[in-house]
Amino acid sequence: MVLPHQGIDVILGMNWMNENHAVLDIGSRMVQLKSNASGKILRVHMPNQKHIEPTVNATEIQEIKKIPVVCEFPDVFSEELPGTAPVSRRPYRTAPDKLKELKTQLQEQLDKGFIRPISSPWGCPALFVKKKDQGGKRLCVDYRPLNAVIVKNKYPLPHIDILFDQLAGTRVFSKIDLRSGYYQIKIREEDIPKTAFSTRYGLYEYLVMSFGLTNAPAFFMYMMNSLFMNELDKFVVVFIDDILIYSKNEEKHEEHLRIRTQTLRSSAISFLGHILSEKGVAVDPSKVECVLNWKQPETITEIRSFLGLAGYYRRFIKDFSKTAKPMTSYSWSPNCEEAFQSLKRSLTTAPVLAQPDVTKPFDVYCDASGNGLGCVLMQEGRVVAYASRQLRKHEANYPTYDLELTAVVHALKIWRHYLLGNICHIYTDHKSLKYILTQPELNMRQ
Repeated sequence: MVLPHQGIDVILGMNWMNENHAVLDIGSRMVQLKSNASGKILRVHMPNQKHIEPTVNATEIQEIKKIPVVCEFPDVFSEELPGTAPVSRRPYRTAPDKLKELKTQLQEQLDKGFIRPISSPWGCPALFVKKKDQGGKRLCVDYRPLNAVIVKNKYPLPHIDILFDQLAGTRVFSKIDLRSGYYQIKIREEDIPKTAFSTRYGLYEYLVMSFGLTNAPAFFMYMMNSLFMNELDKFVVVFIDDILIYSKNEEKHEEHLRIRTQTLRSSAISFLGHILSEKGVAVDPSKVECVLNWKQPETITEIRSFLGLAGYYRRFIKDFSKTAKPMTSYSWSPNCEEAFQSLKRSLTTAPVLAQPDVTKPFDVYCDASGNGLGCVLMQEGRVVAYASRQLRKHEANYPTYDLELTAVVHALKIWRHYLLGNICHIYTDHKSLKYILTQPELNMRQ
């Protein structure tokens, strides 16, 4: 942003004043500076704030690219990170049985115009990743060295639980999984060299957006939200390249599909690792299978990986934190093994969760113990979600009254988006809590 000074001689930053030991007198609006050489004291009057505010509010903000001086000297005002040299890594060794697949996929992408051969100072190694559905192999690039020097795009990805909240009362679903969605987006000509990747058969660069680039999901999400803005949360939810169209009946669904020019229809469908149906949301058995086949963790990293995968479905598992607590220790023990197997069993018997309907009252059940907090959100006798967490160190010293109240507060915080402005009934096994609103005196925690 470039702003005119409008008569202000100089603007002193906080860093400069700190280095020169400036003394601020806010009452008289003076800055006092002491010369290190002569020892003389200089006093500077600060202008009134009202003189500066119109400068910021009334000035038309210009993009730096449109300023004439910047256009004249583009090399001086480069968007590249300073001091960043081209990133290059040697290609990974490829197993003999995969060389044929590598050559085939390279040729396919060359024929489609997705890549082109080059000679470049840039280059990250290529590798294969197993596809989730077809079981084939997808050619990807290990862009970790490049991603480390890329300015990150902070466009938010939607929370999956929030997407599912839109499905209350719906019965018919259609899922659209875009075919090679990333390849539908071209890369700016000046950024193409950075996508270079090295293989056994030479160096290539992508002309379209590649898998593995750190900003690819954020930009694709931005594009999809822009395309579906008029339909989002009405009858469409989108997560990157997965599109779900939902309706309350067949007639409405046909109308919605015509709008989106799609003809796939189903009463139960898999979406983001969950099975959606008119009954509610359930765990996708195909996703649980990898949890059931998980071997006993032998390192801290493997324990964290398992808990991360199981935690994706924690809303389906009652007392998840209490069950998983033994596994958070650094040494494997019989208690860890029991917790490990218990989480596996819980996922295989996870209930179908009801979709929340914000037009109807909610029931919240809370409980607390020395091991942790547990909460259940219900509606019309059906479970909407479970929630739990371990006690923090200071909470372990709470009296029973405050501990039970902590469980209630925890439930109200995590389900605030459901309960705020709605009728809810809170149930607890600590009878004294019913008088919390009429209690004459409260302690600091309450």
